[in-house]
Amino acid sequence: MTPEFWHKRWQEKRIGFNQSAVNSLLVNYFDQLDLSAGSRVFVPLCGKSIDMVWLAAQGCDVVGVELVETAVQEFFAEQNIQSIVSQHAENPDIKCYQGQLINGENQQTITLWVADIFALTSTDIGTIDAVYDKAALIALPADMRTKYSEQIRQLSGNVDKVEHIDSYNKVAPQLLITLEYDQNKKDGPPFSINHEQVQQYYGSHYQICELSSEPSSIGSAPNLKVTEHIWLLK
Repeated sequence: MTPEFWHKRWQEKRIGFNQSAVNSLLVNYFDQLDLSAGSRVFVPLCGKSIDMVWLAAQGCDVVGVELVETAVQEFFAEQNIQSIVSQHAENPDIKCYQGQLINGENQQTITLWVADIFALTSTDIGTIDAVYDKAALIALPADMRTKYSEQIRQLSGNVDKVEHIDSYNKVAPQLLITLEYDQNKKDGPPFSINHEQVQQYYGSHYQICELSSEPSSIGSAPNLKVTEHIWLLK
């Protein structure tokens, strides 16, 4: 999808992918990531997802990337979080919004980049301990997904900075959520992604385990039979 497509969706408020409740699969299977307090979780194509607030409430710092600046601004405004905005030192098209979420006696940092995800580097993002992909892979057409999965691996593993094959073991684990349905009955996004495709995009560098699946729905096609899957990639 082109940047113009997503800017138009947000401008027209056609953001049915933005849910008012935390994703139940994230809540049920977050512990599979086995993260310690203060871990940094990367949320690609994050929009203004409330899931990021939930992650911060679990004691995690959150790093997100979103193409549309309006979405980032709305996130901080709706969550009543003051943010500091900074410009990327080398790329004038990239901004960074950062704020603090008070969680009891703890304070978690939420850092949201306004950028094309392919324009960011692991140096920009910093150390990542886990990836939570709820709406990124399924938002991309097939011809972009291999490039995207490689970019996530680069951003979450710093593999471009090391020389040994053992470095692949350092790539952060992922919780990946996908949808599966008859693609002939609906044009994406969100796109249908099956088990074989998940293996195609990630099987070379991760052990893949399907944790659960459950019936779901897509607002623009309420009568479509949809299954939502959650995968653990390690």
